[in-house]
Amino acid sequence: MISVKKLRKAYGDVLAVQNVSFEVAKGEVVGFLGPNGAGKTTTIKMLTCYMAPTSGTAAIAGHDILRDPLAVRQTIGYLPENAPLYAEMRVFEYLKWVGEVRGFRGDELRRRMRRAVDLCALEKVIGRTIGELSKGYRQRVGLAHALLHDPDVLILDEPWSGLDPNQIVESRDLIRRIGENKTIVLSTHILTEVEATCSRAIIINAGQVVADSTPKQLRASARGDAVVVARIDLGATEVTADEAVDKMRRIVGVRDARMRLGETGSNGSHATGRVLDVELSAEGSAGLGALGHSLAERVIAEKWMLVELRSQVPTLEEVFRQLTGARSAPTIRG
Repeated sequence: MISVKKLRKAYGDVLAVQNVSFEVAKGEVVGFLGPNGAGKTTTIKMLTCYMAPTSGTAAIAGHDILRDPLAVRQTIGYLPENAPLYAEMRVFEYLKWVGEVRGFRGDELRRRMRRAVDLCALEKVIGRTIGELSKGYRQRVGLAHALLHDPDVLILDEPWSGLDPNQIVESRDLIRRIGENKTIVLSTHILTEVEATCSRAIIINAGQVVADSTPKQLRASARGDAVVVARIDLGATEVTADEAVDKMRRIVGVRDARMRLGETGSNGSHATGRVLDVELSAEGSAGLGALGHSLAERVIAEKWMLVELRSQVPTLEEVFRQLTGARSAPTIRG
């Protein structure tokens, strides 16, 4: 559905986008991520034909952005970060005007307006002035605009920007529903929403793609210390929680050990003070297996009980920081 080949954009001597290539299949919801200045918005502007590339090209639904930009615009729905809405118009007036610009009239226009209003849950505000709406509802109006002509592809730039947590959840559910029948590329800084919404993530840094994989695969490929989380019952031993953690910190192969804060106590221990949740990170090349084995030996020696042992999976945020913290970051592809 979307094919990007060696897309490049230069502003004088500054390369904003450097040989970016990726594919998005029909029906995928893909997160397009990167720090500020990474080249995300520039790439999106080229894909939506708002800006011509210096070299390279892209095709959307078989239409080349250079040779057939009008067909590309007819195929996509685009919601920029700050949707260019007319604040003085009422919602139904605005959507009617958008439809007429698209060439729809009569029953066809009414049908398309009704579908967009229903899909974006705008019925309650259909007669209100856009300037009076909350940021969440204005985003919905912008999305209804992008959906009115029933495009095959949606490109959303920071769809959750400025929304409160409740509005983010509502927008997430909306994007999921739309994604059942559309190909969606969305740019965002809210990585938890990428994990909740997207089947794949493309990370761009310094104008280059540094990762292209599923969120799960990205987390599995993350560099860094192996980490395990252990729940340990100190039983009838006289050791204090702090002393127990210090003993675990001195296990061969352990870089650090610390109690995890949780619901059971302010110091990370359960209400009895004898059951601890402890996070241990491996030193050097020690793996999870070796770390767990060494911990089990210490638990037996101290006459404690190992209640639970599990690996700590890196968050997508940690992966993002690894990949975008330096130009020499490795490339990860699924």
